[in-house]
Amino acid sequence: MNWERCLFIISLGAFLFSCDTLEDYKQWDVYGGSNERIQYSALNEIDTSNIKNIQVAWIYQTNDSSGSSQIETNPLIINDVLYGLSPKLKLFALDAATGKEKWVFDPAADIASDNADKTNYGINICRGVAFYKGENNNNLIFYVIGPWLYSISSLTGKPVRTFGNRGRISLYDGLDVEKDRNIKDLRITLTTPGIIYKDIIIIGSSVGEEADAIPGHIRAYDVHTGKIRWIFHTIPHPGEVGYDDWEDPEAYKYVGGANCWGGLSLDKERGLVFASTGSATPDFYGGKRKGNNLFANCVLALDAVTGRLVWYYQVVHHDLWDWDLPTSPILVSIKKDGKKIDAVVQVAKHGFTFILDRVTGKPVYPIEERPVPTFTELKGERLSPTQPFPTFIAPFIRQELSESDINKIIPDSSYQDIKNRFMKYKSGAIFTPPSKQGTIVMALNGGAEWGGPAFDPATGVLYVNANEMPWIVTMKEVENNEVISSKQTNLQAGKILYNNNCQACHGSSLSGSGDFPSLIGIEKRYNEATFKSLISLGRNRMPAFTSLAEAEKTALASYVLNMKTIQREKFIVSSKKIDPFYKVPYKPDGYQQFRSKEGYPAISPPWGILSAIDLNTGKLVWKNTLGDYPELKAKGIHSGTENFGGPVVTAGGLLFIAATKDEKLRVYNKRTGELLKEIELPAVGRATPSIYRSNGKQFVVIACGRSKRGSKSGNTYVAFSLSK
Repeated sequence: MNWERCLFIISLGAFLFSCDTLEDYKQWDVYGGSNERIQYSALNEIDTSNIKNIQVAWIYQTNDSSGSSQIETNPLIINDVLYGLSPKLKLFALDAATGKEKWVFDPAADIASDNADKTNYGINICRGVAFYKGENNNNLIFYVIGPWLYSISSLTGKPVRTFGNRGRISLYDGLDVEKDRNIKDLRITLTTPGIIYKDIIIIGSSVGEEADAIPGHIRAYDVHTGKIRWIFHTIPHPGEVGYDDWEDPEAYKYVGGANCWGGLSLDKERGLVFASTGSATPDFYGGKRKGNNLFANCVLALDAVTGRLVWYYQVVHHDLWDWDLPTSPILVSIKKDGKKIDAVVQVAKHGFTFILDRVTGKPVYPIEERPVPTFTELKGERLSPTQPFPTFIAPFIRQELSESDINKIIPDSSYQDIKNRFMKYKSGAIFTPPSKQGTIVMALNGGAEWGGPAFDPATGVLYVNANEMPWIVTMKEVENNEVISSKQTNLQAGKILYNNNCQACHGSSLSGSGDFPSLIGIEKRYNEATFKSLISLGRNRMPAFTSLAEAEKTALASYVLNMKTIQREKFIVSSKKIDPFYKVPYKPDGYQQFRSKEGYPAISPPWGILSAIDLNTGKLVWKNTLGDYPELKAKGIHSGTENFGGPVVTAGGLLFIAATKDEKLRVYNKRTGELLKEIELPAVGRATPSIYRSNGKQFVVIACGRSKRGSKSGNTYVAFSLSK
């Protein structure tokens, strides 16, 4: 018996002593593996001694990919059946041992056949499904397509017509917003699945980030009827806790966001559901939402039956950096001073790890409110004078870009270019606010991201993958003359519409950055009709712009597609009125990643990292660079890459993670961080693996689809097991 197996037996014994629900971790029937969302498997057939013998067990192709296809799904496996989603959100069931298809549900066909509701919908990101185990095998699957929450029979793959309106409910209904707001013009969907408690499904939402976005209230529905059970206002209403935190007493009528898009976790024994929320809208300018902005950027504990607030903790006050909490809190047990503590752990985009008591919400270790920069040139803005800084665990990413951190692996001319640009921008300590000259901000896309961390309950070690990418946030003053009138041409109106709706992502020059593609030359791929369809339906991360009138879509097309034949035509003004509250004085001029001429991050490597942190001691166990650029690897440079999707840790001593842009599944020794195996994938595995047992055998499965710009599309699920 080797030393690793001895360590495994010792750690497993400790785990058995401390955990009465070992069997829960041998299944993968909840998003992230369990209600605690710890991405851990107690299966140990595949271990450090035999991982070299792992091979492809089966491959399933959904056959509905396109030029921008991607899959971010963490599939569920229940009773030897795997449930996953395709790039076009078809729900499918497979034999988990063989990958053989059992059934497929096509939402597009179902919606097309429904004469009662012809609402358009786009292909949103959907990272998983929720599964309700009913009596007499009456099991239900819940997932979101566009603005609809569907209930699907796990046996037939067909909608349960007694749920809501013929099998689905609209997420626009029951949001408790002002009656005069036409919210169906605005975006709402769900990227991460809800969670089941008894006979209710609890969900968050993904909403817009512009000034007039929908509020991200958390809701619970009856799994059988679809009737709403409760709603928790993440932007508090009069008389509710947190309402007085907003300086404007009518903020709840207008402000959006504060939404739980990263998922939920559940303490079944205590009947508590835990949520993490994003920032209030609009991003980057908060002059019309003064105050700390509860319950934005918060960890929330709610009574799962009633939705009653039990406790909250805010990790960013008055967020101006888009530092949403990107993944659900995870539920762990740790030791402090020899005593076991049930805790909630929240990792953040800006690199902090918050550890809170699960019952009270109070910090397990000191979190200090420290002074931060407060000067801003943006009129009407007022920053929080302090922000929370955890003291027990050091940040797992670099939180600022200094001159000494500028990328040194690029040619001298590029280095000098980066340095010259660096000197022009505003830089400094974390929480330096956005500015008109451009502020360097780390981690708009993490730090930690939606894949979430993994936690090993046998050892108390947390595993978190993260990005290290600097961004430039430049605030552009909205000129008073940026008002559309009948005196303008389509070109003039189209430019204003672009500035109001598209500039924040694609930039004022249409050149794009990071996640957001360049629109230069888009007329070679789209004509007026296909462009209008794209902006009407949305796609992946791009929302559907349903609020635009037909004439506005025409004007926008004339500008973006450079349609000279209609650019000079007179613009037809829509009768729609915009509330003065939503006319903000500043907007971001694109989400610009700070990169070299060659396209590499302006900061020195590593650009992707994987850290192991002992939550019992607060110490870093090991830290690895995650991912490679092939051309740099050929030169002996191990750089890391941006990574999206999370790790899974097992009782067999292994950690599995894909996530990187170089199309590999990597397997590490969880104790030492040693890379044990790299497996080529058919496309980027921008998802979290699932680990399960079927037909007496352990499997690892990963969804493979498109990652960021420049990566190829994919529509494949690949499962691995040990060779015979």
